[in-house]
Amino acid sequence: MSLKQNLHNLKEKYRGTKFEQSFNALHTFLYMPNITTHSGAHVRDAADLKRVMNTVIMAMVPVLLFGMFNAGYQMNGQINGFENTAFLSLDNFIVGLQKILPLLIVSYGVGLGIEFIFATVKKHEVEEGYLVTGMLVPLVVPIDLPLWMLAVAVAFGVIIGKELFGGTGMNVLNPALTIRAFLFFNWAAWMSGDKVWVHGAVDGVMKANGVDAISGETILGQLAQNKELHHSAYDMFMGFIPGSVGETSTALILVGALLLILSGIGSARIMISAVVGAAVMGLIFNGLVDSGVILEGTKFYSLMHFPWYQHLLVGGIAFGIVYMATDPVTASQTNVGKIVYGFLIGLFSILIRVFNPAYPEGVMMAILLMNVFAPTIDHYVVQANVKRRMKRLKLKTA
Repeated sequence: MSLKQNLHNLKEKYRGTKFEQSFNALHTFLYMPNITTHSGAHVRDAADLKRVMNTVIMAMVPVLLFGMFNAGYQMNGQINGFENTAFLSLDNFIVGLQKILPLLIVSYGVGLGIEFIFATVKKHEVEEGYLVTGMLVPLVVPIDLPLWMLAVAVAFGVIIGKELFGGTGMNVLNPALTIRAFLFFNWAAWMSGDKVWVHGAVDGVMKANGVDAISGETILGQLAQNKELHHSAYDMFMGFIPGSVGETSTALILVGALLLILSGIGSARIMISAVVGAAVMGLIFNGLVDSGVILEGTKFYSLMHFPWYQHLLVGGIAFGIVYMATDPVTASQTNVGKIVYGFLIGLFSILIRVFNPAYPEGVMMAILLMNVFAPTIDHYVVQANVKRRMKRLKLKTA
């Protein structure tokens, strides 16, 4: 009997039982659903929601693998010296794998477990949205975060942040950022305090020493404390710097952005406008310093003096813009709205980064803020279009 026939028999076996939704989720993970539209105005395409989610995951795999190498590189570099440490070494990869794999297992285990429970109890199909969220979460948290904290945060994000609103497609806030915000406001010491694991020591003894290290803010924290940087712009762009797993390599994030844009999944309008917004805010701060309005030695001088283009290379801003700001559920839906939405995310990210010492990286708060205002932005864009067309209609009938 063929595999296809065996799967068909199992499908019939579980039909009408409480395990039907769980089996269908596993069955359609690699196979296309056998449900198609027969009437109405529908676009028929080979890509369903699972394939879209899988594409986003593939766009994140390069930064995940790079982050594993970088974790070991930061540890061995501190011990043996960076000049004597080969980046692409098996030892570096093993160190990163040992720290990151448990985070992935807990993230997917808890998140998908809750999704399956809700689908079974409510008797609806298992929703695919957590396939991406489960990958995003380990990439934006410290790699020595206690697993029980991650499990509690994931449960909160899935139940309160998504299921409470009706599931995938109905949530107001980005689920991954909801999870990260829950962690940040409940266990700040583990997220941005002196318990953050910076250089990759497996025993966790190398700490941030007061410098915020989550999602690459080590550099931002050093600037905030007026410390001298020892990283070149090239190192920042390539990702050879301390930071969280997925957010150090701007180069590979750009590769992921290109894949998302070419596949039609990620919005180029949001990405480009967010970069422009961040650049504008960075240029304003640079201008204030160059014109003498902000004097050397003042509280915000270092971060304001930091070149605007390097603001785009450090911290989580590149990762947030590409993989989180473009979330189609929580972002603006209109074309003009996407431009406004993205621009304000970039603008507020740098603004929060510079002025609020509690958030050395402002992209999380900026995206969550704009998630809330995205429907409002779309509302006014639509109303402006309606008024313009009504005015045009009056002119034609006059």
